[in-house]
Amino acid sequence: MGPVVAGVWGTMAQALGEDLVQTSELQDDSSSLGSDSELSGPGPYRQADRYGFIGGSSAEPGPGHPPADLIRQREMKWVEMTSHWEKTMSRRYKKVKMQCRKGIPSALRARCWPLLCGAQVCQKNSPDTYKELAKAPGDPHWMETISRDLHRQFPLHEMFVSPQGHGQQGLLQVLKAYTLHRPEQGYCQAQGPVAAVLLMHLPPEEAFWCLVQICEVYLPGYYGPHMEAVQLDAEVFAALLRRLLPRVHKHLQQVGVGPLLYLPEWFLCLFARSLPFPTVLRVWDAFLSEGVKVLFRVGLTLVRLALGTTEQRLACPGLLETLGALRAIPPTQLQEEVFMSQVHSVALSEHDLQREIRAQLAQLPQSTSGPPPRPQARLPGAQAIFEAQQLAGARGGARPEVPRIVVQPPEEPRPPRRKPQTRGKTFHGLLTRSRGPPVEGPSRSHRSSTSFLDTRF
Repeated sequence: MGPVVAGVWGTMAQALGEDLVQTSELQDDSSSLGSDSELSGPGPYRQADRYGFIGGSSAEPGPGHPPADLIRQREMKWVEMTSHWEKTMSRRYKKVKMQCRKGIPSALRARCWPLLCGAQVCQKNSPDTYKELAKAPGDPHWMETISRDLHRQFPLHEMFVSPQGHGQQGLLQVLKAYTLHRPEQGYCQAQGPVAAVLLMHLPPEEAFWCLVQICEVYLPGYYGPHMEAVQLDAEVFAALLRRLLPRVHKHLQQVGVGPLLYLPEWFLCLFARSLPFPTVLRVWDAFLSEGVKVLFRVGLTLVRLALGTTEQRLACPGLLETLGALRAIPPTQLQEEVFMSQVHSVALSEHDLQREIRAQLAQLPQSTSGPPPRPQARLPGAQAIFEAQQLAGARGGARPEVPRIVVQPPEEPRPPRRKPQTRGKTFHGLLTRSRGPPVEGPSRSHRSSTSFLDTRF
């Protein structure tokens, strides 16, 4: 954890009290994932929902869920688009974006996510990389840290219940492989939930390359030792709040709740620990398609739902109440269809986001420790990633052009063309010469003194 973010968490711990912080951490696990006591409870609690969570409430589709016939139609559209992916991305990306906003069918996320984020191309270009990283011994420091965090990642999901199960062991291998792939960055705790969601849908090798793309292309500077991009995006988020939700921004300032107190958990974990799981998947569909602006839209929507009305702000007179309101939005307001329609209606374009990033980047102090943020390294979604990979492939796969020597006979000199003599003649006279006698024009002295309307064209 970087010094800036660590300092923020330390300040929050002093403000809330260590016991309360520990309690809130436990509440986070229990609110989104359940409690360990349910694992040994009666039979109904051990039934897994359609996403694999034991005792979850998503066994049946929720209200507003599309009917089965519509889901089959969308599946057929995705099968068609992914069968000709290069052609689809080159000519029909708008259709891909709209289908991602509607939600990728659950049966096809394993096929679509690696295509959207470019992980499939990375895996194809480096087919042996993950196998070598998985076999290599990991750094003992990172291995110990990762092992301590394994049981915290979705403990009520059937994949991650057993420490010796394929879920936790696969998570260990993926996170270890990333520390070997990028030893200068190492391991960040927020990578655990992200990698776990990927492993719920993908084999370990594909999940690894998707994690690489998220950490290095979608969110560069988020998971490194300094987390410099998180601080920049926190300032950008505050500026967007001031412009789009001025009353909410004023309230947050009055109670002392800065964006670093709630935004890192949202953005670093891609809302995996903050939203109902069906909504998390919909956010990821849009995020992998359109990039980081989706995270800003989701964050702005959550703040508005929690503190958008005068009554809500009056009920939160202090820091504790305000943070509690941001964590206790009613689940009915977070239902996937209703919530995502509000997310996509947020008035924040890629141009607006980039303009605000440049403005905040210019205001950052130059004396901050660590490397400066590099927002230019972040690509805005699947289309930009596809174009960058196509360009890199064209450069890497193009054969060197061999110069050709062509001998051509010298051209015979042609007589110079004589320019037609038009001095002293009107244009009308030239056109009518073949038809009859030329029309007499006025004398030079008269023509020079006539008006523009009398001039013959």
